[in-house]
Amino acid sequence: MTYNDTFRDRAGRSADAKKALLEKLKAAPKMSEAELAERKAARLAREQAEIDARAAKQAAIDAEKAAIAKAKADAEAAKLAAQREAENKAAADKAAKAAAAEAARAKLAASFMLGDDSRYPARKGKK
Repeated sequence: MTYNDTFRDRAGRSADAKKALLEKLKAAPKMSEAELAERKAARLAREQAEIDARAAKQAAIDAEKAAIAKAKADAEAAKLAAQREAENKAAADKAAKAAAAEAARAKLAASFMLGDDSRYPARKGKK
């Protein structure tokens, strides 16, 4: 190849190379039917193995996604249970405080009533 080559020169060399390659290919011995069948069977086995591998990989991915979803659901359930427990404890504390306050009010009222009851008749009798 020189710098003075024309397009025609290069195209001619390309065509000659293609013809030589075609002649070489034609000269190669033909495969027998048994060899062709064996190659086809091997190709089909490879394709089936690839399909099985893809299916196994997809099953693993699906199982992992299901495990992640289950873990999220379990975490959410635990969170809700803890929240409910906290709400129940707060309600119980509130009820206990209300009961204590009611008891204190009742005790206070009882002390006032006792004082009023004992003094009231005495005042009435004096008037």
